[in-house]
Amino acid sequence: MEEMQRKLQEAAAEGNVTSLLALLQEDKLVLDRCGVTCPAETPLHIAAMLGHLRFTREILCRKPEWVGELDLRRSSPLQLATANGHLEVVKALLMVDADICLVKDRNGWNPLHVAVIKGRIDVLKELVQAKPDAIRTRGQRGETILHLCVKHCQLEALKFLVGIAIADTEFVNSEDDDGFTILHLAVADREIEALNYLISESPVQVNALNANGFTALDIVLAQGRRNIKDAEIQNTLREAGAISSKVMSSTMHGSDAIRPHKSTSTLKKRKSWRKKNWLEERRNTLMVVASLIATMAFQAGISPPIGNWQEDKQESLSGSHEAGRSIMADKMPKEFAFFVGYNTTSFLASISVIILLISGIPFKWRFFMWVLMIIMWIAIIATARTYIISISCLSSRRGERSSAEAGFGVAFYAVAGIVFTGHSTRLIRKLVTLARRSRARRFSRSPAISQANI
Repeated sequence: MEEMQRKLQEAAAEGNVTSLLALLQEDKLVLDRCGVTCPAETPLHIAAMLGHLRFTREILCRKPEWVGELDLRRSSPLQLATANGHLEVVKALLMVDADICLVKDRNGWNPLHVAVIKGRIDVLKELVQAKPDAIRTRGQRGETILHLCVKHCQLEALKFLVGIAIADTEFVNSEDDDGFTILHLAVADREIEALNYLISESPVQVNALNANGFTALDIVLAQGRRNIKDAEIQNTLREAGAISSKVMSSTMHGSDAIRPHKSTSTLKKRKSWRKKNWLEERRNTLMVVASLIATMAFQAGISPPIGNWQEDKQESLSGSHEAGRSIMADKMPKEFAFFVGYNTTSFLASISVIILLISGIPFKWRFFMWVLMIIMWIAIIATARTYIISISCLSSRRGERSSAEAGFGVAFYAVAGIVFTGHSTRLIRKLVTLARRSRARRFSRSPAISQANI
């Protein structure tokens, strides 16, 4: 049995039809047994991969159902023939079952995707003719076949596919899971030829936004003018009417001009994704800062300034003390009380934030995240005050203490002023933007109201 299977695989690898017929004369059920006992790679996979047309046809005549068999990588014989550019073998397989064009492999690609990635234009045309709907199949990350054309620098394939789907504006402007259109990818990869073709020959939208709210012009501006390509891309986009997202947000009805084809549900999903991303970033930042402050407060609590007494001492002229007790508590009881109070506040505030973050409570609203940030500000201020008290206790001169406290005051109020000014500016800008939009809506509705009254 194993010997027959080995001979059959050798015949497939050599494309030896004579050997195949001889094996069938010796055992008419050799192909049936192979379908049951052979590994996932059938003789048809081997023949299709190596481009043995006559052998492929002989197998298809006897076992046409093998055209849908998948190997360990979930690749069909059609995908293997496509990857190696065996056009005639592809035609023979498509005559048996064209629906195999819709089957994806382990990477989420169908035969048309493989043809684009490998640059097999002739094979791609044959596949599209056999199963046109297969061009709309998306990959694992939501990329269309047009995205793969740009990613793998397949300009001829891009021109062919855009020419087919040029009337379908929504498909040409499709986004992957990161919100990137084919124009975003062309700009990010500096594919100037693809960029020029898309702007001049396709219905691509030059001001579409990705998931981060960036236009194609934003991407190239972020890259800077590192070489001649960057400058050329910027000029090409500007000539086509591209603008940055900042300019777009300041214009009236900017969101409507950006994505006229997007449904309300899609825009809501995008907004929800940005909100979730913002919350996740703030959550991670708060966890790191809270952990750091809690560690510092714990260390300060068990090792206060000046140190601890090393031995017991009975009552004497200088007083008594116990081993392990804080020297600062005996020498400076008032300062020690403030030190313990501020340090405890810092420790409890940071621990509270850590417990809330790891508790699993879903903080879906920004309000709760702002509350946690306020708690962290309390912890930071208490930590700073603890530091000032420690420095004061370690300083033997009163002038040094005053200088430390003055330095802390200047630094703290300077930072607080910067933060307050920044947030106030953001709030004012938001209020002005809302006022402008509200006034624009009233103006846009006024003609319709006057016409209704007439």
